[in-house]
Amino acid sequence: LLPIISLSTMCSFYGPTNFSPVINHVANFARAYQHDPSNYFVLLIITDGVITDLDATEKAVIHASDLPLSIIIVGVGSEDFSAMDELDSDDQLLSHNGRTAKRDIVQFVEMQKFVSGAGSHHATWNKDLLAREVLFEIPEQLVSYMRAKNFKPPGKLDSRRTGTAPQLPYNISA
Repeated sequence: LLPIISLSTMCSFYGPTNFSPVINHVANFARAYQHDPSNYFVLLIITDGVITDLDATEKAVIHASDLPLSIIIVGVGSEDFSAMDELDSDDQLLSHNGRTAKRDIVQFVEMQKFVSGAGSHHATWNKDLLAREVLFEIPEQLVSYMRAKNFKPPGKLDSRRTGTAPQLPYNISA
């Protein structure tokens, strides 16, 4: 997350802030791999502005909600990001024009909440807490997708019965 912090202080952002084109683009990739449980996509959007295509973005998120995809949105700066909270379906699934998302796939984090002394030369960042919050929902989003598609993890499912360690698809030795 250090690159996000550096990026937000070194870059100039400008509008309009349209999320739907990039969400639809990444959703097309995810759609191509939706039957392969070894692929899952995470889209990171860093923004300093209010969404200018909110209706199209809500529609894109709802259409993507049954794909192997999570969307992380990090809001930088002091804009009103209240519309982003609407996309982050923590309380209830996103609905738009009578359609409801299949699952929560958006995590919104307002970076200012992790900065103290903003605007001064001595601003401090709680990088660990920011990283935790940014990634917090990804495990549940991944598991909810795998369960919805009835995908099972590779290897032995219950090592307690056999007394052996489960087979992992990667090497964990140091």
